[in-house]
Amino acid sequence: MFKRFRRLRINPNLRDLVRETSLESRNFIYPLFVVSGENVKKEISSMPGVFQMSLDEILKECENLVNLGIKSIILFGIPNLKDSVGSDALSDNGIIATSLQAIKDKFPNLFVITDLCFCEYTDHGHCGIIDPVKQTVDNDATLEISVKQALIHAKNGADMIAPSGMMDGIISALRDGLDSNGYENLPIMAYSTKFASGYYGPFRDVAESTPHFGDRSSYQMDPANRLEAINESLEDEMQGADILMVKPALAYLDIIRDLREKTLLPICAYNVSGEYALLKAGAKLGVIDYERVMVETLLSIKRAGADMIISYHAKEICEILRRAK
Repeated sequence: MFKRFRRLRINPNLRDLVRETSLESRNFIYPLFVVSGENVKKEISSMPGVFQMSLDEILKECENLVNLGIKSIILFGIPNLKDSVGSDALSDNGIIATSLQAIKDKFPNLFVITDLCFCEYTDHGHCGIIDPVKQTVDNDATLEISVKQALIHAKNGADMIAPSGMMDGIISALRDGLDSNGYENLPIMAYSTKFASGYYGPFRDVAESTPHFGDRSSYQMDPANRLEAINESLEDEMQGADILMVKPALAYLDIIRDLREKTLLPICAYNVSGEYALLKAGAKLGVIDYERVMVETLLSIKRAGADMIISYHAKEICEILRRAK
């Protein structure tokens, strides 16, 4: 006697009943990149369909997202002027602060997550203050200004903060800083396992955050290290993170699954720019069925154990889900 697995596959309604993994619009977070000026909507050549936008265009885009059923965004700021410490990120008049105010004023129910880092704001492109002797980011000095940045985000309306710089002790520092200033209920989504990945290339085009020297291997994770990756996330959980993240997603589905088995916290996966660009290139070349591969890709991330997905595909998948209703 052998098992007839096909019994549960022959009827399409039965296939729906036994399907284990599903995608819903509430699972997705859409990245937005705000720049100075007006009427700016600049498409990024390496990321078709992704734009740098001025605040007036960002507000129009938020309207589109709400209509698609997307309830969450993650906001990145790209200032006109950059300096060695990312001063724009530390100002109530900076691009993130003013954008937060405007978005939350017009869309109070839209959940706005802010990326907390310095690479977009510094003239050297690294994620914090540079130690001039070691020529790498000074971890503890960066913790101090990261707390200042977090308070700017909190004061101007952020619903959640997502520190992406991979500084040791960042979650503890932010939690202490937020709690002691009356923001004890503001959640932190840790970029807890963020790899030094080649998949970030197109993001650096849109965020204008390419390092001017060296790379980020001294603070981001070695792609070869599985156990260290899990240790990073569990340390952030111990320090008080509310949500853990694995970034990138596709080359690290094993890490998402490992982490899912180690923690009870929600897990976010960042379906990054290079993953998006590969699918777009495949579609342009006509070598893949783009919609089918996109859905399959996002299902794989969810199946691996992610509860939520940051993705540049979010608008497209939510349009597909809306048509399917």
